Amino acid sequence: MTIFAISLLGLLMIYSATRVGLERNNLPASFSMERQMIFVAAGLIMFVAVSYFDYRELRHLFPGLYVGMLVLLPLVFLFPEVNGAQRWINLGFFQLQPSEFAKTVCVIALAAILGRPVARLSWIRVFQALGMLAVPSVLIFLQPDLGTMMVFWFVLVVMLFGAGMSGRQLLLLSGTAGFSATILFQQGWLFPHQLDRIRVLLDPTIDPTGIGWNLRQSKLAVGSGQLFGKGLFEGQQTNFQYVPEQGTDFIFTALGEQLGFVGAILLVLAYLVLIWRLLVIAANSRDRFGALVTLGIAAMFMFHIFINIGMTVGIMPVTGLPLPFMSAGGSSFLNFSVALGIANSVWLRRSPVPGENSIL
Repeated sequence: MTIFAISLLGLLMIYSATRVGLERNNLPASFSMERQMIFVAAGLIMFVAVSYFDYRELRHLFPGLYVGMLVLLPLVFLFPEVNGAQRWINLGFFQLQPSEFAKTVCVIALAAILGRPVARLSWIRVFQALGMLAVPSVLIFLQPDLGTMMVFWFVLVVMLFGAGMSGRQLLLLSGTAGFSATILFQQGWLFPHQLDRIRVLLDPTIDPTGIGWNLRQSKLAVGSGQLFGKGLFEGQQTNFQYVPEQGTDFIFTALGEQLGFVGAILLVLAYLVLIWRLLVIAANSRDRFGALVTLGIAAMFMFHIFINIGMTVGIMPVTGLPLPFMSAGGSSFLNFSVALGIANSVWLRRSPVPGENSIL
């Protein structure tokens, strides 16, 4: 399966990116990898379990899921900051990040709202979808987590388009979004570190040892890999820990430096196969709800992949969005697994094709 292959590669890259730092702190070199292996095993089990759950039941369960999400999101503010953000609920054995699961919950809720058969998508339905996303978006923005908030709105636009939004409606909505973003920027409502990331994107030479450090080291790591890479467990940027958060947000830099352009392209191709299969599932769904859920999941993956890889090569601002099934992290891995399990449930309940039980 595609997700299994990407997950194995992710474990290898997590080990290569974290082993030196762990050894310096007198910890086992495989500590991060072994921890991630638990999430990989749990995620694959959840993928299989959710696959055999009838996705159509989610249309009736979404109000409870949505309310549960709204209860969990504010709880993060009761816990101490981690690296200047409050995004996690400390369960002792596990740092739960509710915003990760909120992405899939919002996809389900949007599909339930937009999935009723209509000849033309009305503005009332559009405003219902906008209102549904407003509250979780504000809560996540305050954590602060602008990247995750942007996932919601990208998914919304894709799902509205899939639900039959007219060109005029799409144009008006896009114009309003652009105006709102301008106001947000001009009024100084963005956090200082978010403004710094935009500044560095526009001018990478700004403060190379300060706010520009992450992007500079990331580009050096990816570029130094050239065509075939420096070899597994090799590479100055990776081994000397020059790239911050290299096991999580910047995991792609470890791949680029060690396996080069060829390794990076193979990973991108694997992601393209995954997204293509999700679109095939959406096209073959037996109902509108299933098609929209799968389309929303595909949009969620597309945004994560494009933004994460884009920030490592300097074409997108640095965000905390993980690379699906590659970055270390339990909440993100489990959420992506559940999302693909829902998509596979849609596939299993299409018009039967003998011998095909899974497309992912």
